Amino acid sequence: MTPRLLALSLAFALAAPAIHATDAPAATDPPAAPPAPAQVKQLGAVDVSVALDQARNALSPDTGSSQYVIDQQAIAQLPLGDATPVNQVLLQAPGVVQDSYGGLHVRGDHANLQYRINGVIIPESISGFGQTLDTRTIQSVKLLDGALPAQYGLRTAAVVDITTRNGHDLGKGGSVGITGGSFGTLNPNASVWGSKDRWSWFLTANYLENDVGIENPTSSRKPIHDHSNQIKAFGDLSYLINDDTRLSFLFGAANSRFQIPNNPGQQPSFGYLGLTDFNSADLNERQRETTRFGVLSLQGKLGRTDYQVALGQRYSSLQFTPDRIGDLMFNGVASAIDRSNRASTLQADFATPLGDSHTLRYGVYGSFERAPSRNNAWVFPADANGNPTSTTPIPILDGNRLTAKTWSAYVQDEWSIGDKLTINYGLRGDQYQAFRTESQLSPRLGAVYQATDSTVLHAGYSRYFTPPATEAITTANIAKFNGTTNQLPDNGNNTPLSERADYFDAGLSQNIGSDLTLGLDAYYRRVQRLQDEGQFGAALVYSTFNYARGRIKGVEFTANYGRGPLSAYFNLAVARAMGQRVITSQYNFSPLDLAYVADHWIFLDHDQRVSSSGGVSYALGDGTRVGANYLFGSGLRKNGAVPNGASMPAYFQLNLSVSHDVEFASTGKLHTRLALINALDRVYELRDGSGIGVGAPQFGPRRGVYLTLQKDF
Repeated sequence: MTPRLLALSLAFALAAPAIHATDAPAATDPPAAPPAPAQVKQLGAVDVSVALDQARNALSPDTGSSQYVIDQQAIAQLPLGDATPVNQVLLQAPGVVQDSYGGLHVRGDHANLQYRINGVIIPESISGFGQTLDTRTIQSVKLLDGALPAQYGLRTAAVVDITTRNGHDLGKGGSVGITGGSFGTLNPNASVWGSKDRWSWFLTANYLENDVGIENPTSSRKPIHDHSNQIKAFGDLSYLINDDTRLSFLFGAANSRFQIPNNPGQQPSFGYLGLTDFNSADLNERQRETTRFGVLSLQGKLGRTDYQVALGQRYSSLQFTPDRIGDLMFNGVASAIDRSNRASTLQADFATPLGDSHTLRYGVYGSFERAPSRNNAWVFPADANGNPTSTTPIPILDGNRLTAKTWSAYVQDEWSIGDKLTINYGLRGDQYQAFRTESQLSPRLGAVYQATDSTVLHAGYSRYFTPPATEAITTANIAKFNGTTNQLPDNGNNTPLSERADYFDAGLSQNIGSDLTLGLDAYYRRVQRLQDEGQFGAALVYSTFNYARGRIKGVEFTANYGRGPLSAYFNLAVARAMGQRVITSQYNFSPLDLAYVADHWIFLDHDQRVSSSGGVSYALGDGTRVGANYLFGSGLRKNGAVPNGASMPAYFQLNLSVSHDVEFASTGKLHTRLALINALDRVYELRDGSGIGVGAPQFGPRRGVYLTLQKDF
């Protein structure tokens, strides 16, 4: 091992074993020459699989960016363990802010996350309430953000890089279990895994039912009309063609149904066929979300070149069903919305070592999307002032079909200069074609310096190009609603634009002894055509718009400790996210808001000044562990004297857990876990229904008790 590799290994091996942050070093030293073919052919299937996993990891550098790693052991120490939703797992990383409907904001961005499974991009689903992926599939997950290398593009707020569990590592077996508890929660699950000769497999599925599918719009303990049924499944099948080549097939599915919770005590604004009263607690709005994806990938070596080529397809759909009478009486419009998106993708990545100090990485990505949408609306006729002229509704059908093509290519060189300094420089090109064609060449530069055996510095610059999420583009035929209670202002360009940004990032990681790791990171993003999303209208569906300019900056601190039975982590982030002048989709905004934002900087609705997360876990002997974690936020934005001019109150949520393994002579070990979510039962409000693009109030979860029983076999 070279001195540089030894130093980097020491620096990052000393991080806490549970959840740990690193200032990402070069993904690989100039890769050592691959094992000679004669040696590889003598390896067993498990060893071949491990070697190919290492080769696949070498395809993805993270030089100059920041990364936060959450492994399977860390997930197991969370209060709900493997039953924790993926978004709640990611909230344990620095700079990640929770929002309503399960949304996440990383470093002041709205959504804009790229999900990768075993190195392959999985196109995002239509924004909704459900989680497509299941935590039980995860062996480890890295959150990459900051100034990313040229390999990463399009969705750049952060890259959620998931490595799945696999049969070669786990051996032959499986697991069955159930989590149940407060709010009618029932979550049975089953998994099976194994390997035989050159085949391996990992399959898992679970069903979730509860009465809090969406955040409560009131402070009451139990929401009204909030039942949810969700089914998820995932599979990973692989075959070792030879000792240098592996064929894999990943697939997954999620089918979720939600009742939209009601806010009692609201007064109707419109009459309906002589009716003047409607109890808002009796509204019956519903939403159904479906996602399916499959990826066939070929990964291996050609000489000294590592490669992975993947063909994939993802289908996503969302159907919102209104309460026709109720929505008309409260909103003047009842919209049955049907959106779908089918994306077919091609991805190819290559890494070739050049001499002893350079690694050339290059690749291409292509996506072809079809995104039909339909809005079957009922409205009342209205006069020029928007006042209804009749209580008899009329139907309006508004629909469109969007086709989008995305092409990307990149090349980059990782250059090791001596034993301490690594530089990664590259160029990326992206083109997005939908209503218009937009493109950009994006330079990237990152560096990592091993200052001492315990100190690592990193810095980077990236130019970013972010197309609008195709599935979130709406092109309402504004003229169709003229003369109705849903008349929309036609104030300008109604098609979202691609975002362009300059991103600067610098940080350090410091090991103190063998148990404590500290990290500090600062970033600044200067944005043109800043993208944001909002919920406009009665339906809980997001639509994209652009600010002319944006500026986002922040600082993050992390601390991780691990020694013996004790592990702990702490994250603190301070951020500011602002935008000026709405330049697309203006029909969604009031004229007063548009006029103010036209020449004033305002806070983005998802701006949160301070966020923090942390946790501690302690093993009491071999089979018992106690733990706690928390979330803190200073509050998202709400309207004040100006749009988004005030903040929601700060919140704090504490979660506790205890787990114990019970040994039975006849059946072996049974894992039990008791979790207490929001142990202090603090009532806190994420949203109050005001702010740009915010449609309804939402409260955080109330205290809940959950018991898990899990049996491996």
